[in-house]
Amino acid sequence: MMDWTDRHCRYFHRLLAPSALLYTEMVTTGAVLHGDRERLIGYNEEEHPLALQLGGSDPADLAECARIAQRRGYDEVNLNVGCPSDRVQRGRFGACLMLEPELVRDCVRSMRDAVEIPVTVKTRLGVDDCYSYDYFNNFVGAVAESGCDLFIVHARKAWLSGLSPKQNRDVPELHYDWVMRLKQEHPELTITINGGIKTVNEALGLLDSLDGVMLGRAAYHTPWLLAELQLELFGTAGVSSREEAVDMMSRYVARQTADGVPVKNISRHLLGLYQGLPGAKRWRRFISENAHLDAANSCLLAQAHQHMQRGIAVAAGSAIVQGDAIE
Repeated sequence: MMDWTDRHCRYFHRLLAPSALLYTEMVTTGAVLHGDRERLIGYNEEEHPLALQLGGSDPADLAECARIAQRRGYDEVNLNVGCPSDRVQRGRFGACLMLEPELVRDCVRSMRDAVEIPVTVKTRLGVDDCYSYDYFNNFVGAVAESGCDLFIVHARKAWLSGLSPKQNRDVPELHYDWVMRLKQEHPELTITINGGIKTVNEALGLLDSLDGVMLGRAAYHTPWLLAELQLELFGTAGVSSREEAVDMMSRYVARQTADGVPVKNISRHLLGLYQGLPGAKRWRRFISENAHLDAANSCLLAQAHQHMQRGIAVAAGSAIVQGDAIE
């Protein structure tokens, strides 16, 4: 979720799902050690519980980044060994690390030795031709020797050559059964599943066999799914309606723009709020056409909602007129 789940996105998602564990986008160790930390890993206090997801392959660098995460108040630090992009391959991190289980084990051990907060791993089922249940099981077993007991599994392999990062999210076959088998054979491990989960019922079905479900792009493109899961799993609601979410995010926009944050940096994360409902296209279009303008301010979301509602009313009136004409 690089370039997607920034602090503004996470603040929005926290409103919808107060009980969820949120993860940052993957940040490389080099960026954390040498870049603008506040920009890269700063967050709103409301985002807790929050995990920092790291990309890297040097045990010492990862240990230092874990210390930084702990000092900054993160609740967990996660090592990503599942991202298949060209950038991570050139940097020797992400999914290519599935070819080096002993190195991953050493990285995680160094991180665990450096901090008291949990250190977890996000992985795939395999990479390129190193792809079988036995390979996947042995990889997890090797990494677990570090003491890590929580694995988030994107239930696909990664093709490092021949497929784009986008294709790697959809083309390789899903094997939920491999993840369930891993849990059955290693009940001492906490296993969370990721990949292809798009509905509440799908998530609930997987939770019958596994310890957790991670949502990525489904939560981004259809964020109200988080609110539905919050209510289903925890019996409580974050916000009572999409309209309340718009109101609360408008207040957040006002605070952030006062600090110089452009409206478009925040509003883009709300494009899918009305996905699947009447007026969703008008909502998206209004935000997309107006958020970048100099005149955009904290009223943008309320204006988008009004624009959407007017469109729904006009469409409803047209339907009534047409119905009367037919009668």
